[in-house]
Amino acid sequence: MDWRIGTVRETSRETPRSTTIVLDVPGWPGHRAGQHVDVRLTAEDGYQAQRSYSIASAPEDAALRITVDRLDDGEVSPFLVDDVLPGDELELRGPIGGPFTWSVDDGGPLLLLAGGSGVVPLMAMLRHRAAQGSDVPARLLHSVRAPREALFHRELLALSGGDPAAPGSASLQVAWTYTRMVPPEWTGFARRLDGPMLDAFAGPAPAADATGPAAAMAADGLSAGNGSTERIFVCGPSPFVETAASLLVARGHAPGRIHTERFGPS
Repeated sequence: MDWRIGTVRETSRETPRSTTIVLDVPGWPGHRAGQHVDVRLTAEDGYQAQRSYSIASAPEDAALRITVDRLDDGEVSPFLVDDVLPGDELELRGPIGGPFTWSVDDGGPLLLLAGGSGVVPLMAMLRHRAAQGSDVPARLLHSVRAPREALFHRELLALSGGDPAAPGSASLQVAWTYTRMVPPEWTGFARRLDGPMLDAFAGPAPAADATGPAAAMAADGLSAGNGSTERIFVCGPSPFVETAASLLVARGHAPGRIHTERFGPS
């Protein structure tokens, strides 16, 4: 796969530690929501550093967007978050990734679990869903340390009910859990992901019989059991992904339906 040159069109600060970079990439072949790109930086002495970043834009977007979270001891992310300016050029390779992708044609329902900046590829899925005017039922649970680290917060609120007339808003549910600091007067989740939280958000796994709340959830198309058609995507730091995957399997989800992607220092 060849490297391409992308020119930075604009940048926007998403949180105190993250920036979205909008790029024009001549010859870009298009991508599926959930894929990523490699970014390569070359120093004046020839030293090169390469890292992977999820694509934040929907496939329908004319420009390519990546949202980068800064790690203070990282080689690449501090430069991308704090120093990149419009007109700069970045070397890119991609799109990359196959199993961790989704399109409206794949159907649903969707269950999306994100830890920190792991929400980026899931946001691409929801932006694609909105661009297609899809009403595929979808749920996103985003775990963050503090309110100021909640990426895309306003946009997610808008997509999930800010405009009742917007296609798909009634069938998208978004929730946050704050693990260190909560917003004023917060009444939602305020701890790390656990079984009771997952049950409260996604509903209990269906029982063997066809009565009661579980059966009602199954009829609604949002059931989470072995017979479910739910498509599950989990992205975040390794501990979050491992916990989430274990909880999902314990609830009865088939491991083959749980798509995971994890990240480390960059």
